[in-house]
Amino acid sequence: MARRRVLLFLKSLDAYSFCQSNGVSRPTNPKVLHYLEDRSRVHKNAIEFCKNVLQRKPVDWDATFRSNLSRPIRNVDLVVTVGGDGTLLQASHLLNDSIPLLGVNSDPTIPQEVQEMGNEFDATRSTGYLCAATVKNFEQILSNILEGRTTPFELSRMSIHANSTPLSTYALNDILIADPCPASASRFSFRKDDGSSSPLVNCRSSGLRVSTAAGSSAAMLSAGGFPMPILSKDLQYMVREPVSQEAARLSLMHGTIKPKQAMDIDWYTKDGLIYIDGSRPVHPVRHGDTIQVSSHAPSLKIFLPDRLLPSRI
Repeated sequence: MARRRVLLFLKSLDAYSFCQSNGVSRPTNPKVLHYLEDRSRVHKNAIEFCKNVLQRKPVDWDATFRSNLSRPIRNVDLVVTVGGDGTLLQASHLLNDSIPLLGVNSDPTIPQEVQEMGNEFDATRSTGYLCAATVKNFEQILSNILEGRTTPFELSRMSIHANSTPLSTYALNDILIADPCPASASRFSFRKDDGSSSPLVNCRSSGLRVSTAAGSSAAMLSAGGFPMPILSKDLQYMVREPVSQEAARLSLMHGTIKPKQAMDIDWYTKDGLIYIDGSRPVHPVRHGDTIQVSSHAPSLKIFLPDRLLPSRI
């Protein structure tokens, strides 16, 4: 039987460094410095721990920092991310629907630390919402995967077309379409394309957010949306801060896009950006461009944390 091939996809070691060449000074609060140094140490130790575990397993493996890889990931049987949700999301952009993904949260939040430091600074660490493992259970979860005792779930992703051309990146969490300047209003119109006469909604707002089920508990929920079952194939959309105050219009500013539907968007602002799963990658749009979003995208195979398993929703 062929040995399994595993890729470790790593968050950078200098992610918590404030010694930048651009002249940004380090924090002077000794507690903040200690916190940042400890985060760096914990992350580095997690990387070494995962490498040592792989050394003991009957697998062929390699490791790369996420900043060093931008091409599609191929010729491996499993990708293991070591970092947080940002690292996992970046890896998902490089994966098709055949290679499964396991996230290791390298630096989980410590509740006692947050409680003790909460009056001085924000001491939360990595959320790792989609990460199924930490250093505490990584070896056991990996053994379960290699021995076939656990299988990945399939999460729905979002496809984006700009002027009928598909973008190469599928969104796992959400997209935001907005003016590059956060203080500027965005003008656009949208309607759901489902073969019926859906109304055209004309908007002036601070942008449009569309999320998958996986992303519905993130920015969408913070903005007043609702969490969706993790395996749902629906999309959820919300117009951000619409100028119109008419109740009839406001009711059209938030809703869902079913799997057989798509949303067509006409952009009427001079410039715009499509932010995919955070601040990057981004795709520029200009006045007159058309954008279409739907869940007609390859799913992502991923090992989910116990708290997100469908039987527990």
